[in-house]
Amino acid sequence: MRVVILGVGNILLTDEGVGVHAVNQLVARYRLPPEVDVIDGGTSGMDCLDQVSGADHLLIADAMRSKQEPGTITRLSGDQIPAFFKTKISPHQVGVCDMLATLNFHGLMPKNIVLIGVEPKSFDTAMELSPEIAARLSAVVDALVAELTSIGVIVSPLAA
Repeated sequence: MRVVILGVGNILLTDEGVGVHAVNQLVARYRLPPEVDVIDGGTSGMDCLDQVSGADHLLIADAMRSKQEPGTITRLSGDQIPAFFKTKISPHQVGVCDMLATLNFHGLMPKNIVLIGVEPKSFDTAMELSPEIAARLSAVVDALVAELTSIGVIVSPLAA
C-alpha cells in the first residue's frame, strides 16, 4: 500500500497555507512508516504529479471555503473532491485540479482521495496562521492521523 499526504497552500498568505503547516506539524509530531510519503506541495500542483501518481490513498490538507465559521474542518472524499476544486479560493488550486485531471486522464488516479479542508479566516500577507486557525492546527493533524489509522497505517507519536 502506498499513501501520499499532500499539504497545499501559500504560506505567505496566512491561513491559505494551513495545508502546508499541517503536514509539517504531522511530520514533527509522528513517526510515519515508509509507505507514507508526505509532500509539502506549496502552490505547485502539477509538480507533484509523479509523486502522487498511482498512490493507493491520497490525503490532501488545504484551506477550504465552506461558508462555515473560520477553523471549521471539513472532510471530503471521492466524487466530492472535483466539485470542491471548481470554486477556486487561490491560484494553487488550479494546479491541484489540473494534477488530478491529468492523473485521471492517464489512468494514474489514486484509488482513494480524501481532502481535509479548513475554513480560513485571513488571506493577509504574513507567514503565520491567524490565531483562530493556528488553534485548530492540531485538530487538522489529528484528522490526518485518523484517516491514516482508518486505512490501517500505524503511526506513532515522536517522543516529546
